[in-house]
Order: sequence, then C-alpha cells, then structure tokens
Amino acid sequence: MVQLCILTGNQAGNQTIVRRFPFSVGRSPGNHLQLDEAGVWDNHLALEWSDPLQLVVRAGPGALLSVNQRPVSEAVLRSGDILSLGSVKLQFWLAPTRQPGLGLREGLVWGLIALVTLAQLALIYWLGDQ
Repeated sequence: MVQLCILTGNQAGNQTIVRRFPFSVGRSPGNHLQLDEAGVWDNHLALEWSDPLQLVVRAGPGALLSVNQRPVSEAVLRSGDILSLGSVKLQFWLAPTRQPGLGLREGLVWGLIALVTLAQLALIYWLGDQ
C-alpha cells in the first residue's frame, strides 16, 4: 500500500492510504484526496502504475508539480519523495506491511513433530517386545 502524508496546509499532519489506482488529487470534490488550498487545481495530479514496479505521478493539464523541488510533469516516485502542488506539500511513502500471524501453522508443525516422535517410540517399544 501507499500513503500520502500532508506536510503543509489546513490538513497538515493527516495521512491518506492509497488503495486503488489511479488516485487523483486536487480541489474538485470528485478527487480521491481533496485539497482546498491556494495554488491547487481542480485535477492537479494523479498517481498511476506504469508497470508492476513503478508508481508514476502525472501532473494535470497546466498544473505545476515539483518532486523533491524539481519541476516535473511526470516522474517515477520513490519512498520519501516530497510532492509540491500549489501551497501544499505531500510526502509519498510506502505503507508498512503487516506480516500475518504464524502461530497456528507453528503449532500444527510442532504437533506433527510430537505425533511422529510418539509413533516412533511406540514402534520401537512394539519391536522390542517381539
């Protein structure tokens, strides 16, 4: 998952988790992230996958966008990049991943090991009596 941290403006400190792409940012109510700040256009930018491993930010028509203080119309994003659109700065991050709990699997493996060990002991005992 991807997250955008709002660094400046009225919503400073808020974080938005991006789950679906393309993800649009702008002043218009139809955007996924609506920012009503000075210099932000109705459809200011969009985040899209260009291939399975590259996330690209594209500026809307006529909109000014900077990535790490470099003016761009399109750029490949890396974790930690700062996006400047109008008076707002956003920080792009890859959201932390959650590892699923492995307790059930681990318990089943240990139970199977104990069962095999008991079966071997029973077989040794049975063969020893004969």
